[in-house]
Amino acid sequence: MSENYEVLALRYARTAPDRPRRENFMPAQDLHDGPMPLDYYFWLIRGQGRVIVVDTGFGPEAASRRGRTLLHTPPDLLARAGVDAASVEHVILTHLHYDHAGGLSHFPAATFHLQDTEMSYATGRPMCHACLRAPFDLKDVLETVGLVYAGRIRFHDGDVELFPGISLHRIGGHTGGLQVVRVMTRRGPLVLASDAFHFSENRRRRAPFPLVHHVGEMMDGFYRCEALAGGRDDLLVPGHDPEVGARWPRLFSDFPDIVRLDLPPANI
Repeated sequence: MSENYEVLALRYARTAPDRPRRENFMPAQDLHDGPMPLDYYFWLIRGQGRVIVVDTGFGPEAASRRGRTLLHTPPDLLARAGVDAASVEHVILTHLHYDHAGGLSHFPAATFHLQDTEMSYATGRPMCHACLRAPFDLKDVLETVGLVYAGRIRFHDGDVELFPGISLHRIGGHTGGLQVVRVMTRRGPLVLASDAFHFSENRRRRAPFPLVHHVGEMMDGFYRCEALAGGRDDLLVPGHDPEVGARWPRLFSDFPDIVRLDLPPANI
């Protein structure tokens, strides 16, 4: 019997609505400029007796310092979906940027899953460069080191099946060890791409998001994600694209910030 899961995208924050398109692509020439804001998500996988959170978001302090609008705290969104953050046993960290690893303390019972190369990247030579360390918060990195010493980080070296129907795949590119999550659903193998591509347009146009450690790995990652999803566009979930909230059906009809990715999206 196949292992199929429910998968939710939870939108907890956003940028200013007038963020310009040119900030989201490289090269930026030949773009018809206009507003193209980012939404901030984390993800929830549940089924087969498992509850798994993917990434942890950030809180009010980081939102204020970085000029982001915090719509909900991640624990409040999880509670709305019927999950107590304090009881979650497994959290997958796609990478350690502030918007993906800024809420580690909300999961006191969790084992965290991280690529070896991401830890090396976030604590090693690349952090000598201001442009590469800017998306990290030092407190998050230090907290992750503390979790290592507490025996609560499970490191992975490349691709691994974490549970039946749930696998992790190192992509890199955006950071040294970014990983994506492949989840079996009733529709097929859904790929939570995180920041392998921020917008679907980055992938479709083969135009990387400018915040990138290794352009070649990011470009190869577009193809890898497509292969993991069986070549189906409707099974590829970008990391920061407002289209996610617009295309996929809401978990609750009167609440726009939690959507069901395991259900078919609208063709818009």
